[in-house]
Amino acid sequence: MNKNILVIGGTRFFGKLLVQRLVMAGHRVTIATRGYAPDPFGARIERIRVDRRNELAMRAAFRNAQYDVVYDQMCYSPLDAAIAVRTFAGKVGRYVMTSTIDVYRPLLGKLDKPAREADLNVLAQPIDTSYPWHDPNLATQSYVSGKLQAEAYLYRDGSLPLVTARLAHVLGGSGDFTGRLAHYVDLIRSGAPLRYTDERATTSLLSPQDAADFLVWAGAQRFEGAVNAACDGALSAHDLYHKVAQMLDAAPRVLKAGSRTAGELSPFDYPAPLALDTARATALGYRFGHVDEWLDDAILQHDLSYV
Repeated sequence: MNKNILVIGGTRFFGKLLVQRLVMAGHRVTIATRGYAPDPFGARIERIRVDRRNELAMRAAFRNAQYDVVYDQMCYSPLDAAIAVRTFAGKVGRYVMTSTIDVYRPLLGKLDKPAREADLNVLAQPIDTSYPWHDPNLATQSYVSGKLQAEAYLYRDGSLPLVTARLAHVLGGSGDFTGRLAHYVDLIRSGAPLRYTDERATTSLLSPQDAADFLVWAGAQRFEGAVNAACDGALSAHDLYHKVAQMLDAAPRVLKAGSRTAGELSPFDYPAPLALDTARATALGYRFGHVDEWLDDAILQHDLSYV
């Protein structure tokens, strides 16, 4: 059945792929953005120009709105979550917040297996609404706590029919603005060594296509609550570096670092494993692929753009 769907964001990386898939499935899709970034969808979608972080503008823009599904790609803090509640409560059939594997970071070193949704007591998380969450200079350092507190706010409030999709690290593709995979390609091409903390500290990954596919599926279901999403085959920073070296036919150089810099040496360098258990999504009917199905191509694609 075709649905009326809003995507908050949706103009870059896997958000663009999400919109593409929804349109191809025949849904009526609206994107809400500030209008600064172009999109390739032409007349196939509707657009609302609004600042996600301006509550008055959001409430005015969606005063008379009703949506079957809302995908919130831009909920980064409890302030954003509060705006979502006050804007959309009673107006949506399903609210899918794009969350992250990073909400499990407070559990680093405390679990001896991949993290399950129930391992994180999100309702017990403190919420600080006085912190300057919208200060762009603090965006990077506040990302993890902001996502975690956004989830906590939404679940405590309880007025939205909520799913928080805790996505593994999304990696690769032409729209990957994060630079994380490019970091390892750059190391290999420049002959620089990888400094790492623990070669066994694996983490979970997703391709942009897998992330978009999972979000489409999650929006079409009826379950609520947190759900993990990750491809099979978790890798450590050490593993990823060696994979890049193998694909580029280069000799890897590694240098194990001391504990003082643990977790600060490169993307995905952790002092302990940070991987996702996807048993809940699997039990609900979703089937994940394996990292090996897409990572090699993603590495080669980044290498082609190497300067």
